[in-house]
Amino acid sequence: MKKTVLITGAAGFLGSHLCDRFMKEGYRVLGMDNLITGDLRNIEHLFPEKDFEFYNHDVSNFVHVSGKLDYILHFASPASPIDYLKIPIQTLKVGSLGTHNLLGLAKEKKARILVASTSEVYGDPAVHPQKESYFGNVNPIGPRGVYDEAKRFQEAITMAYHTYHGLETRIVRIFNTYGPRMRLNDGRVLPAFIGQALRGEDLTIFGDGSQTRSFCYVDDLIEGIYRLLLSDYEQPVNIGNPDEITISDFAEEIVKLTGTGQKVVYKDLPKDDPKQRQPDITVAKEVLGWEPKISRSEGLKITYDYFKTLSKEDLYAKEHNTFEHYIKR
Repeated sequence: MKKTVLITGAAGFLGSHLCDRFMKEGYRVLGMDNLITGDLRNIEHLFPEKDFEFYNHDVSNFVHVSGKLDYILHFASPASPIDYLKIPIQTLKVGSLGTHNLLGLAKEKKARILVASTSEVYGDPAVHPQKESYFGNVNPIGPRGVYDEAKRFQEAITMAYHTYHGLETRIVRIFNTYGPRMRLNDGRVLPAFIGQALRGEDLTIFGDGSQTRSFCYVDDLIEGIYRLLLSDYEQPVNIGNPDEITISDFAEEIVKLTGTGQKVVYKDLPKDDPKQRQPDITVAKEVLGWEPKISRSEGLKITYDYFKTLSKEDLYAKEHNTFEHYIKR
C-alpha cells in the first residue's frame, strides 16, 4: 500500500513544492492549509490526481485525519516579516497550538513528524556561521519575537514529545530559500528586489547593505528535507546554502540579472534584523550526505523567469490571493 503523508502549509511556497516531491515519490498526499498566506494556485495542478487531497483547515484548531498516516510535515506558518508582523497572534498560535495538535495526531497515528523550524531561532547571531549547537541571540519581546519564539517553542515541544512519548520526530532549520511560487510582495529580500526591478522601482536596502544572507534554491532544500525525514537523525539540522553574500552585492546581482538599471536606495534597518546569516551544514553533509547543488546564478535565472510570467495583478498586489479570489477567477 502507498504510504500517506500529511503536509500542512500545503498551498505555500515550500509546502507546495513538498507536495510535488511526495507525489513524484509515489505517496498519497494530504495537503492542509487555511490559506491565510498560501495560494491554491500553487497546488491546483495536483487537484486531478487521485492520490492528492486538500483540506482547507487551520491547524491551530483540532486536527483529525481519518485512516492510516505514516508521516506529517508541519510547514504551516507565516514566514515573512510582512506576514508575521501583520498577524502576530496567528503566527504564535500556529507555532504553539498548531504544533501541539499535530504532535498529538502523530502520536495517535504512530506517524513520524518533521517540523519546519528556521534560522531565525538563532536571532541576530553572535556566532558565525551558525551551528546547530548555538543557542541563539533572540529578543523575545521585539517585533520579530512572535516568529522567532514560536519556532523556538515549536522545537522545544517537539523534543518533549520525542523524549517523553518516544515519538519519532525530525526538526529542520531552514535558511533563506528562494524559487518559483514565492510571493513577490511578502517582504523577503529576494522577491522584494525582483518585484521592484520588474515594476521599475528603485531597489530598497534596509541598513547599510553590509548584512549578509545565504540563499538556497528550493529544489536543494526539498531534497534535504526529504532525506532528513527518512533518516534516523533526531536532532535539529541546518538546511541551507553556505554561499554567503552581502545585501549590497546581492542587489547588484539582481540589477545585472534583470538588466533594469535601477538605483539602490537605503533605509533604516528594522529592529533586531540579523546582521549575518550563514548555515554551518556539516551535520547535513555527514548525516544526510546532502549539500546544495544549484548555484545562485542558475537558481536566480529560473526564479526571475518565473516572476516574469506573473500577471500585472500579482506584480502590483499588496496582499496575497485569497480563497475567495481563487474561486472567483
